Amino acid sequence: MDNCCGVDSNKTAGKPIKCRAAVARKAEEPLVIEEVIVNPPKSGEVRIRIICTSLCHTDITFWKLKGACFPMILGHEAVGVVESVGENVTSELVEGDTVIPTFVSDCGECRDCTSQKSNLCSIFPMSGSPLMYDGSSRFTNIKGETLHHFLSVSSFTEYTVVHAANVTKIDPMIPPSRACLLSCGVSTGVGAAWRSANVEAGSTVAIFGLGAVGLAVAEGARLRGAAKIIGVDVNPEKCEISKAFGVTDFIDSTSCGEKSVGQIINEMTDEGADYCFECVGKSSLVQEAYSCCRKVSS
Repeated sequence: MDNCCGVDSNKTAGKPIKCRAAVARKAEEPLVIEEVIVNPPKSGEVRIRIICTSLCHTDITFWKLKGACFPMILGHEAVGVVESVGENVTSELVEGDTVIPTFVSDCGECRDCTSQKSNLCSIFPMSGSPLMYDGSSRFTNIKGETLHHFLSVSSFTEYTVVHAANVTKIDPMIPPSRACLLSCGVSTGVGAAWRSANVEAGSTVAIFGLGAVGLAVAEGARLRGAAKIIGVDVNPEKCEISKAFGVTDFIDSTSCGEKSVGQIINEMTDEGADYCFECVGKSSLVQEAYSCCRKVSS
């Protein structure tokens, strides 16, 4: 979803904005384009004009969830421009900044945010609440009905309100269609290889599933200097695509014959890959990935 129409912040700051949003009203029912009211940001919050947003599988998962808090505005991968800033925003965010909203908060001050071992903020913890941190919503429809937030972002709307701890300023020259992926898929994959696993130069890596997250893992492993990056997928067309992200060897898991994928990777890597990443979310693949991890003593 792209939104190119802007509103003069000099006229809208501190006032409700009427705009369009794709509202999920019931599980697995089509989203409805509605006129909604986006209220001004409260203390510590910013209101953002969404420029571009993308669809993540997590959005689909919650859309299908029977017990979710409907009506809800989904979406959490996006890029936008700060329209107005609420009181007590201590970061350097100002009107006109290009930003990405993120579902993982970063106050920049607490013990966890300043640690190299964790990025789960203890002041603004990720809870999955359908409301803002103060327990209220910034969205209503034109009849006054409360619309719920999603993962502290809600990007399937022309305007949204996000806490400043869930906003990261970026270079405005980054193409919006690329920048929005930094909110979730790309940062998840690159971060898994770069930060969580701390992939070492010259190591071998196996990646199960070459969707957005899997390809981002490959890119992170490439940037870290991995010597061999093995990609596994059921779609043979991913072979050429994945090479652009650093994959050196591709396995079509539907064409392995009598051998398991784990056995093939063990043979390719001399008893297992140094790092294995399961990027599909399937328990059987977690077991397969574990089976081809190189065994080391501790």
